[in-house]
Amino acid sequence: MSKNIYVGNISYNIMERDLEDLFSQYGEVTSVKIIIDRMTNRSKGFGFVEMQDDDAATAAISALNGTELSNRELRVNEARERTERNDRNDRQGFNNFR
Repeated sequence: MSKNIYVGNISYNIMERDLEDLFSQYGEVTSVKIIIDRMTNRSKGFGFVEMQDDDAATAAISALNGTELSNRELRVNEARERTERNDRNDRQGFNNFR
């Protein structure tokens, strides 16, 4: 079973390939996704790495959390399940006048 890993405090010049290279030292990387801001088309400074093996993922989390990459101290931990969000406009009250 694969494990999804949250990687935070990523430098804006880090590419997905850089994270794949870093995490592949601990096992097979299934996917890498750096989250991009839609307005600026720039990294939001965090992303996700999916690893095939749970033990390899646990080893990567333990080894890489707090390590420095491009002068930034990485925050690495197991990703939480994504929760369903309400529409942004509904939260701001714009759709209350239908």
